[in-house]
Amino acid sequence: MEVSVAEAKNSLPRLLHAVENGEKVVITRRGRPVVQLTRVPSRRKVKFGSMRGRIHLKPGWDAPITEEQFMRGRW
Repeated sequence: MEVSVAEAKNSLPRLLHAVENGEKVVITRRGRPVVQLTRVPSRRKVKFGSMRGRIHLKPGWDAPITEEQFMRGRW
């Protein structure tokens, strides 16, 4: 959908509804496109436990390290 700036000012709720339903809205000034309104992608909610079986820790990953190992960044 393409609308002028003046029309966009007068019908913002209608334009937002269109964008929420997946339509792209282009706002023009003097016939030239200046802005495109698009829907923000929805964020997928991560379900607790969804990474089970995908992350594998080596034995001893939680073993204490010395200060020297920490300072060298090697652990």
